[in-house]
Amino acid sequence: ILLHYGGGSIKRTGLYNEVTDSLQKADISFVELGGVQPNPKLSLVKEGIELCRSEQVELILAVGGGSVIDTAKATAHGTANPEADIWDIWMGKVKLEKSLPVGVVLTIPAAGSEMSDSAVLTDEAALAKRGLNTDLNRPAFALMDPSLAATLPARQAACGVTDIAKLSPFHGIPV
Repeated sequence: ILLHYGGGSIKRTGLYNEVTDSLQKADISFVELGGVQPNPKLSLVKEGIELCRSEQVELILAVGGGSVIDTAKATAHGTANPEADIWDIWMGKVKLEKSLPVGVVLTIPAAGSEMSDSAVLTDEAALAKRGLNTDLNRPAFALMDPSLAATLPARQAACGVTDIAKLSPFHGIPV
């Protein structure tokens, strides 16, 4: 398994220890890749693809929010398609037909990436952000403990609420 996460919040809340302890107790080997930032970055995806290939990863476990999940999705696609460049997949130049499974431990309900067929990726060098919609983006499973959302800083919670409001079928309708 590739354990994939963002900054330090999962370590501050103790979630990191819970997840790694669970994996160790189940005798599941894993490697880690942290450092996901908002707006999933192509460079980190490429690093993840190399790690997954060298370690023969069979599942990516995204622990975090939408950017972590989208980075995991792109990493899963790139790992399963070694003959293709991940950005070419994202730009529609290469048809995506297979991927590694992605599991999610959600820490912020916001963008809906834990259940959606979409993901975004940013090529920092080209200053381009693109989306990709495919059923292969849907995670194999997603788990959420609502108490984790209570650990979010106020600004991050506000950003999550804004994302939810944009996705809501009631967006723009006074409540």
